[in-house]
Amino acid sequence: MSNIRLFFSNLLSANLTDKLDKSQSHYLTKVMRVKENDVFSLFNKDGEWQAKILGITKGIVIFETTKQLRQKENIKDLWLAFSPIKSNYQNFMIQKATELGVTKFLPIIFDRTVVRKINKERLEKIVIEASEQSNRINVPLIESAQNLDNFLKMSSMDLIFTDLNSDNKKIDRSKLTDKPICIIIGPEGDFSETEREKILSFKGVQAVKINENILRSETAVISALSIVSYFVNL
Repeated sequence: MSNIRLFFSNLLSANLTDKLDKSQSHYLTKVMRVKENDVFSLFNKDGEWQAKILGITKGIVIFETTKQLRQKENIKDLWLAFSPIKSNYQNFMIQKATELGVTKFLPIIFDRTVVRKINKERLEKIVIEASEQSNRINVPLIESAQNLDNFLKMSSMDLIFTDLNSDNKKIDRSKLTDKPICIIIGPEGDFSETEREKILSFKGVQAVKINENILRSETAVISALSIVSYFVNL
């Protein structure tokens, strides 16, 4: 059972005795059919720990951490600023972006955004499940939706602008700093001209054409993340 990974929101440390919540206990006992003395792993930003099941009381799993498997990670922050889209496509997009290493999601309401609300609780569940599956330790944060002007007030980022009108197809690594890298993906109706001007005026922004074709939002996210990861990790 050691291949089971679960996100644990509370503090993790050596020889910790605690219990899982009702949902996680149900998953282990009813889906994975664990028994007393079986082991699994728990993780959060503090690292990853092996845990042993001490007992199951009224359907709730009681465990003890036995050893640390991985230290907490120091990874490059990679943010994704995106326009909300229909939930089934958005859920897929968030899942894949989590697998590809995004550390923070920033929903933005653009002029041509059709879906103007997000189910933050649902998206948080998706990033946890994707982190469990993809062997991540750090679970991405999901910010509340905001408008473009408020987003551009943040100066602490290296902004990558996916712009279909750009002639540039490469990221200039020399322009990247130690700030988080943030990729901004527009709505399916594209950015308005006013929005393009505002984004292009952001200090240090790099405009990049990621594909000659017009891509769906979820496809554009996967493509952009793959391209940025390639150039950053050269």
